[in-house]
Amino acid sequence: LCGGSRMTLMLLDSASLWYRAYFGMPDTLVSPAGMPVNAIRGYLDMTSRLLVKYQPNRLVACLEGDWRPSWRVDLFPDYKLNRLDETGAEEEPDTLGPQIPILLDVLDALGIPMVGVDDYEADDLMATFSVKQNGPIRIVTGDRDLFQLVDDKRDVKVVYLAKGISNHDLVDLNWIEKKYEIPGDRYSLFAMIRGDSSDGLPGIRGIGEKGAATIANLFKSLPEVMTAAQSGDDRLTPNLRKKLLESADYALIAPKLVGCALDVAIPEMRIDLPTKPTSFEKITALKDEFGLGASIDRIISALGWV
Repeated sequence: LCGGSRMTLMLLDSASLWYRAYFGMPDTLVSPAGMPVNAIRGYLDMTSRLLVKYQPNRLVACLEGDWRPSWRVDLFPDYKLNRLDETGAEEEPDTLGPQIPILLDVLDALGIPMVGVDDYEADDLMATFSVKQNGPIRIVTGDRDLFQLVDDKRDVKVVYLAKGISNHDLVDLNWIEKKYEIPGDRYSLFAMIRGDSSDGLPGIRGIGEKGAATIANLFKSLPEVMTAAQSGDDRLTPNLRKKLLESADYALIAPKLVGCALDVAIPEMRIDLPTKPTSFEKITALKDEFGLGASIDRIISALGWV
């Protein structure tokens, strides 16, 4: 089996996975009553394949306690504002929302550890696990924000699903270096400057990916960059200095806003891979009611219960 030792902790960025599953699996996958189950089946199938490939002995499905934590919104009111619907909830496809409680019921019946903490995003939980637990750690996501957690010394890598499960990337510092032409451990600085339109984060206005890479090659942290801009450091062009100074207010909050929290109070929980389900009866009932046959069989096999 390729991929790693049995000691690996696998962290699932659950919302990222069910979105990918929803858009990657045909909406013709429906329950006997006609309800779409493509996100549920896709999530289970993806998890099964990753369990077989990476052979973790610890597993946590990380959930959003809050996808717009109040402390991030207080820092920057426009945070993810672009994703709100008219009711103030997160915009999501009509046929995805109803699938999520059922998926969580399935994970619960399987005994897969799950956690979400009020006022924190799943990213913050994964970050906290990645500094508090021993490696190897594999963070499964389609979100490049989590590249900031990669740590070769502690063997923390990101299983990056942008290209799908079968040809996903395993992101280490060298991968980041090649992809963005920056020192691999400065992804966070690079991301703060570049911004992220999908989260409504402007970054340093007027500096794109190329300028962000230039700066990340010269400096280690945003405070260091801003000190250089203020002192007229000639490693920065006059144009870059001007843009940095114009966004000085944003630069003050960016490390906390864009960085992941590393100190979330995660409740005491077992994170071992389950050796048996919480309830076989419940699994069978959910499998029959929602037509999840092969997907349930695959995850039971991947968990080694067959």
